Amino acid sequence: MPPSLAPSGSLRPPTDEVVCVNKGRKLVDNSKPMGKLRRRIEQILTATARQIVIFRLNRNTLRLGWRSDKAVGVLLLATGITLILMSCASSPPENIDNICAIFEEKDDWFDDAQASEEQWGTPIHVQMAIIRQESRFRDDAQPPRTTLLGFIPWTRPSSAYGYPQAKDATWEWYIRKTGNDGADRDDFADAIDFVGWYTNLSHRTLGISKWDAYQQYLAYHEGHGGFKRKTYRKKGWLKSVARKVDRQSKRYATQLKSCRAELEQGWSLWPF
Repeated sequence: MPPSLAPSGSLRPPTDEVVCVNKGRKLVDNSKPMGKLRRRIEQILTATARQIVIFRLNRNTLRLGWRSDKAVGVLLLATGITLILMSCASSPPENIDNICAIFEEKDDWFDDAQASEEQWGTPIHVQMAIIRQESRFRDDAQPPRTTLLGFIPWTRPSSAYGYPQAKDATWEWYIRKTGNDGADRDDFADAIDFVGWYTNLSHRTLGISKWDAYQQYLAYHEGHGGFKRKTYRKKGWLKSVARKVDRQSKRYATQLKSCRAELEQGWSLWPF
């Protein structure tokens, strides 16, 4: 995987995983049908594409064929629905380099970030810097598809998805350990809670300060097992990305000091 894509989905449960129970936070089954449907359609597209594309070599000529008209119909239908759902996706903040601007534009995000900070103890600016690096705050972010023969869209290099770019197995692990059933990676509240949970686990398992964005990002990318083995030492590009996350975290921290009081008061003029 190229360096620019590596943060999207290297996360995995360590073999010596620590049981972490969600205490004190009210969890709501907040399933997102649109996000789940979009993911399911993509799975159908991939499976159907494998059915349709059959390679036939006749007299040194490459031909593409399909197994049934039904398969073609399913592909076309799924493609059409996917395009519709893509138009419904939540847009990222306009200014992702200013945390005050982010929270002003996305008025629910500060409450979500603060809830995660209170629950897990990782500062808001550290969590937000990690998400910025992973997805640039795109709810449906995924690694680009590979191509077959240089032009046919094919599978993705990993199952990383959503704001935190966590893989399927890692997300299932998070749900299992926290009891946050119905959590979705394309829901910001769930995504930032995941980042808070994982960084707290990194603190408990590896002794990394929750305020140390550099070390936290290395553990987030390499996984706890990889961090223990110091796999990042041979990845100069990864250490460069981690330093970038650390710088962004410090900028966010400075910015947040200037607007946090106002954010905590709330933007609404509604008196009740």
